[in-house]
Amino acid sequence: MRRPVVGIIGNSHHIENRFHIQGVGERNLRAVAEVSGAIPLMFPSIPEITDVGALLDVVDGVVLTGARANVHPMRFNVDPCEKHEPYDIHRDDVALAVSEACVARGVPLFGICRGLQEMNVAFGGSLHPEIRELPGRMNHRMPRLENGDIHPDPRVIFADRHEVRLTPGGMFAKILGCETIRVNSLHGQGILEPGKRVLIEGIAEDGTIEAIRIADAPGFALGVQWHAEYDPQRNPINRALFEAFGQALVEKRAS
Repeated sequence: MRRPVVGIIGNSHHIENRFHIQGVGERNLRAVAEVSGAIPLMFPSIPEITDVGALLDVVDGVVLTGARANVHPMRFNVDPCEKHEPYDIHRDDVALAVSEACVARGVPLFGICRGLQEMNVAFGGSLHPEIRELPGRMNHRMPRLENGDIHPDPRVIFADRHEVRLTPGGMFAKILGCETIRVNSLHGQGILEPGKRVLIEGIAEDGTIEAIRIADAPGFALGVQWHAEYDPQRNPINRALFEAFGQALVEKRAS
């Protein structure tokens, strides 16, 4: 049996003020290849050239990665604000359609950071543009130096920063074999109201939603707010998630 193929959503970038490109972080590619045991295949977040149905005929699973851009507030009936830019409405178009289609067809779906947020919005949920502004919440954004620059050391940026309490007996607790984990934190936007089929399975110390699954999905349909792609080769929590995703890919192909 050939290796499963995983579609990984691309992100739009504008380089040298003249070239529009689509790109995927290498850590996402390596996590899928080295831990899930699949062949990663980037697909563009450009709706006019991405046929979602045809895509899902080709791949055995999909990863919705993190991204700098926020999900546009119009997707959950909130007015946009300049301070919460950038937005990427084209990725919104593709990612929300892919989320719904994957669940409907039983195609394994793994959402990471923005990917979790997209899954929530796809099923009718809402987001808060800056989760740290809510009373009692911590700053979930990546660490910065005193001058405001992003910290130069990836080990500091992606270090575990807070605990997540998992639902006893839930899917995450079963996969991970425990009910409390520690994770990294690099996000501003976060889930405010869960979508109708969105089940919360992990909550941070400050109440921020960190892990979800889609109720009654016929296949793997999980999302995490942290960056699980950073170190699944070494981190046992993130490794277990990518291995479970890999097993779901094998089962999907066999069926």
